[in-house]
Amino acid sequence: MVAVSAPVRPAVLALWSPPRAMSTAFFRMMVQRGDFRAYHEPFSELAAGHHVEVGGRRLTTPEAVLRGFTAESAKAPVFFKDTTEYPHARLFDALPLAEAVTHTFIVRDPRRAIESHYAVNPDVKLPEIGFEHQYEIFDRVRRETGRDPVVVDADVLVERPGDTVRAYCEAVGIPYDERALSWQSGDRSEWSRTSRWHQDVARSSGFRQSDRRHAVTVDDSPALAGYLRHHLPFYEELRSHSLVLPAV
Repeated sequence: MVAVSAPVRPAVLALWSPPRAMSTAFFRMMVQRGDFRAYHEPFSELAAGHHVEVGGRRLTTPEAVLRGFTAESAKAPVFFKDTTEYPHARLFDALPLAEAVTHTFIVRDPRRAIESHYAVNPDVKLPEIGFEHQYEIFDRVRRETGRDPVVVDADVLVERPGDTVRAYCEAVGIPYDERALSWQSGDRSEWSRTSRWHQDVARSSGFRQSDRRHAVTVDDSPALAGYLRHHLPFYEELRSHSLVLPAV
């Protein structure tokens, strides 16, 4: 039998997510751990014309941000999460992202994600739903590294948070910390500019499924139904690679 080596603890760990897929709750859990320097949507900040502060410096280019993360990771591991309303896969053409960063992904039932997105931004366009852009990153990482990246199913995460986070930690090579599954509710400075998008997680103290029913749904909006038809194949492909949990 060939021994399988455990994954090496990543210096820079990323989580890519379509909007409204519980990635900020996952970010909140990673902050709660206390062993990562955590950054909230750095590349989306740059794409929106803003700067990113890393190591006390205001950085304005993706190259500078990655260099900053690399420098920071010499002191403590770095975690960042980002959302894929923007086509971030193009960053890989200019940056050594595939091997320099351990890329992971989180997906959510696209019906819920689309309805939640529309409720916050009724002007959302089809590409901004994000599953196609997310899959482009997944496919790029898989092709360049020869490995299937880790995928978290957010709908399973809220049903079995402990098992899901434990499996994630084992897959990426970091210790599991059960204490990080709960946190103090409230806003955080990292998402102050986009706080209207994070009201649910600001009220939360752990992973939980929202039971909110939105006024406009995929079933009664032809536009949202079209968004679902377009993005569903990308979601299904990503979800087919999601973490396998032990039977309960």
